[in-house]
Amino acid sequence: MKPARAVASFDSATGMLRALSRFLHGRDVPLIGQGPAALEPALSTVLGAVNRLPRTLQEKAYALGGWAEAVPAHRIGDIRSEALAQWVAGHYPRRRYPVAFIGSSNGALMHLAAALNGPWLPQTLLLPVRRHGAHPDDPREDLRRTQAAGEALVKANPDLVLHHMHDANQDRLMIAGMTYFRVKWRRLAEAYRRFLEASLAPGATLVVVDCALRWPTTSVSDRYVFQHGALGGAGQEEYEQGGPRVSDYLGRYGSPRRAWDYPPTDGDSPEAEWGFEPELLTDLTELAERNQWRLVRMRFPEPEALSPVVADLYRSWYQRRGLPGDRLLAECFLLLEPWWTLRSGSVPYWMVFNAEPSRAGLQAYLDRVDPFDEIRLLLFSHGVESIGLVPIEGWQEVLARTRKIGVFTGVDTRAYPRDFASLARAHRDLSRIQTTFPMPLPLGWPPAEQFLAERGELEWYSD
Repeated sequence: MKPARAVASFDSATGMLRALSRFLHGRDVPLIGQGPAALEPALSTVLGAVNRLPRTLQEKAYALGGWAEAVPAHRIGDIRSEALAQWVAGHYPRRRYPVAFIGSSNGALMHLAAALNGPWLPQTLLLPVRRHGAHPDDPREDLRRTQAAGEALVKANPDLVLHHMHDANQDRLMIAGMTYFRVKWRRLAEAYRRFLEASLAPGATLVVVDCALRWPTTSVSDRYVFQHGALGGAGQEEYEQGGPRVSDYLGRYGSPRRAWDYPPTDGDSPEAEWGFEPELLTDLTELAERNQWRLVRMRFPEPEALSPVVADLYRSWYQRRGLPGDRLLAECFLLLEPWWTLRSGSVPYWMVFNAEPSRAGLQAYLDRVDPFDEIRLLLFSHGVESIGLVPIEGWQEVLARTRKIGVFTGVDTRAYPRDFASLARAHRDLSRIQTTFPMPLPLGWPPAEQFLAERGELEWYSD
């Protein structure tokens, strides 16, 4: 099976891969990574029409779009990890880089890599699998119906670990007809090795991106775990024990349940979407030694810990270039754009999702830094009024903290969180920002490493 057919285009890792690779090719990201620029007007019109449908039809259209990408369960065993790695590496221009990144998905990292003009190889990819007959609020049944497909996948790919994830809070619409198989490389793919050896000269630096976030899981079989819930608006204890917010949420969506019944957990694992599988370190250490590279491990406790660090790095970089650094672009999930960030002289701050923990993190960042003259805010619409979702009024409070301009970018505030046209509209709005600064030359790795190594939010290990 062709990797482009197997990997979800709507996932964080895929969107980040496309955004960074297009930047390294000297291009922006039309449709925020969802397709070619020529389709933007037509798709914007279609998605705008979906925004105007009744709510039930909106949700069905959104779910159908995801289902169309999913792999039939009987084909999942045909997927090969080496082909996936070749597909990833094929996104990048072939040239020598002073630094490269490998490991956890992270939006702030994409801006760090863009500033340094370096590539990133994701450890984790999402393989959506078609599934019928399981209610979104029945994680046990989801596992029962798709376990055989998961077993076939890990049997065919001994270098992968499968994290079967079920999140009825944030992914409610998508998992009505599919399940999420997130795979992590535990051994270095040959295509990754070839790419790195062709891209890094002796003395270059390979940075391991190690997000330490873990989540309770159920062991299904060797290299196969099941994860109920995910990082976002609801806490781990709410997924496990329920509570008033869970009961209210399920009631609003007409669910027959008032709490989730999930397979009992028997341990914890690297979080499916964001966590780093440390077994990969063995191969990376050996590869770096053989090629005389410096191996650096950048470890942080949860995804957004890197966001204020990269924002501060950009602001100090702009100031050294004589630029004001007074524009903030707050991005959300896969809505991120390295090219327009640098072209507009904006400081990037990336949020995992549109939920309260992410807003609190952004507010805390604004509390401790000098005020911005301009704040632009991108919001990902997942179609669900989920637990912890921040309403538009809450985001307006963030925008009110600017000294001059505070605006939503690509957001129809009347349609959010069912604003499905935002994917196209965000690119249009970003391209209209006044650009008076030239695209900068890459930031040097030595000063960037010194800045990062001194930050308390990160654990920094280097040889």
